[in-house]
Amino acid sequence: MIISWNTTNACNMYCDHCYRDAGCKAEEELNTSEAKTLLDQIAKAGFKIMIFSGGEPLLRTDIVELVAHAKSLGLRSVFGTNGTLLTVELAQKLKDAGAMGMGISLDSLDRDKHNTFRKFPNAWEGAVQGMRNCRQVGLPFQIHTTVMDWNQHELEAMTDFAVAEGAVAHHFFFLVPTGRAKTIEAESLRAHDYEDVLTRIMNKQKEVKIELKPTCAPQFMRIAKQMGMDLRFKRGCLAGTSYCIISPRGKVQPCAYLNIPLGDVRETPFDEIWENNVVLKELRTLQYKGGCGACEYKVACGGCRARAAYYHEGDYMAEEPWCLYHGRTGQA
Repeated sequence: MIISWNTTNACNMYCDHCYRDAGCKAEEELNTSEAKTLLDQIAKAGFKIMIFSGGEPLLRTDIVELVAHAKSLGLRSVFGTNGTLLTVELAQKLKDAGAMGMGISLDSLDRDKHNTFRKFPNAWEGAVQGMRNCRQVGLPFQIHTTVMDWNQHELEAMTDFAVAEGAVAHHFFFLVPTGRAKTIEAESLRAHDYEDVLTRIMNKQKEVKIELKPTCAPQFMRIAKQMGMDLRFKRGCLAGTSYCIISPRGKVQPCAYLNIPLGDVRETPFDEIWENNVVLKELRTLQYKGGCGACEYKVACGGCRARAAYYHEGDYMAEEPWCLYHGRTGQA
């Protein structure tokens, strides 16, 4: 069970693909007391891994205090960050408070491409320095890469870079057109490229000891099984089944890219929303339509529910559009 909380809408960058359309701090973001109550409810609901994300979570002045509270509840705190604010001092404070790992975004080995994508000068240098600061204090980190048509050719080289820098994992995020990412939908991969890139990632996994994991491309589970690989992951798409996300203002939705309001934690305790919401209950049935519903891998994969909704007029139970397999038993 893993959950992500967008701790703030504030960010020092203005990335092309941001699902939260982050930049300025939003009005009425959860304060420290409300955030601690939320963490209490998250623990009560049975979640184990707590992702602090944003915006840029390191812009919250109470972030170390919140990590310490999460630790007191038995939650394993990890981060999604652009890394540029990760000084040695802050990395040490986060580690001491109980942070278990930092996910740092890096989208290309080409500094200019990364900086342009992130709309921030020296974003590349700041991210890499943040990694090295984590390594200096012994705080585990992993690299997060958004996969686009313009960087798909360098993914294996980026994994080699992750290994050389001492990362514990390299996670690949496949674009879902929501938030600002709608404006660059044409740069996202399509079915044949998805299949090719995911196969390459699984082949690369055989060569390296660090963990490689695609996100929002759940068919990697099917590809891994077809390749005879035994991964630690049990399912591709987790939206609504063992994962959800909470906005800076306390609004709950099934995943970061499936913008369906499920409730407000200021009005209803999160653990009650998680247990009782009708959308979450439907997602948990796995009663998908089209190829996803007929597919022998629907339990392991699930298809991207957010991408299904985007390309099928909001129908989150529809067929994943960028999959070559679609339940064709015995065929790829």
